[in-house]
Amino acid sequence: MITLWGRNNSTNVKKVLWTLEELELPYNQILAGGQHGGNRDADYLALNPNGLVPLLRDDETDVVLWESNTIVRYLAAQYGQKRLWIDAPAARAVGEKWMDWANQTLSPAHRVILFGLVRTPADQRDMAAIEASKQVCDNLFAILDNALTDQPWFSGAEFGTADIAVAPFIYNLFNVGLSWTPLPHLERWYQQLTERPAFQKIVMIPVS
Repeated sequence: MITLWGRNNSTNVKKVLWTLEELELPYNQILAGGQHGGNRDADYLALNPNGLVPLLRDDETDVVLWESNTIVRYLAAQYGQKRLWIDAPAARAVGEKWMDWANQTLSPAHRVILFGLVRTPADQRDMAAIEASKQVCDNLFAILDNALTDQPWFSGAEFGTADIAVAPFIYNLFNVGLSWTPLPHLERWYQQLTERPAFQKIVMIPVS
């Protein structure tokens, strides 16, 4: 059995939950982090010394993993052959670069906007920081749109792990009340995602 620790509104936990749903894998979720707590308990820290979510344990392979993109890659490789996993290293790397890009380049600006608009009282918001991060995201969205000019997915010809890594950030940013420059390729990609049952179930929940 696969056990996943994490809360449903976590962007990084959503990646893992979504992957599990796409692969139709049975799993047990233990709510942890944020309002649920538990991630600073000694037993949890013994499994993940960072005290963050998500955390995954797979009894089938006797592995314990943290870091969302690592978990997504593992699940795709272990259980997603011919579905999410791409065997050819070069083709796989072309998509996987977006996984690292999402966490390293998009996530910081996303965090400022999410925390600033959703998790901070209106009278305490740093609107200058939020606006600066919106400008960053506008530029990053243009990069994403350009990448989709000649391919339907960030993973290439087929939906894959790169799309799972990027999409939860985009969903949040598209649903916090901001206006964005229309970008046809990015919007087409996003519309495709909204038609996927697993995306609807896991990602398309109120942003909080």
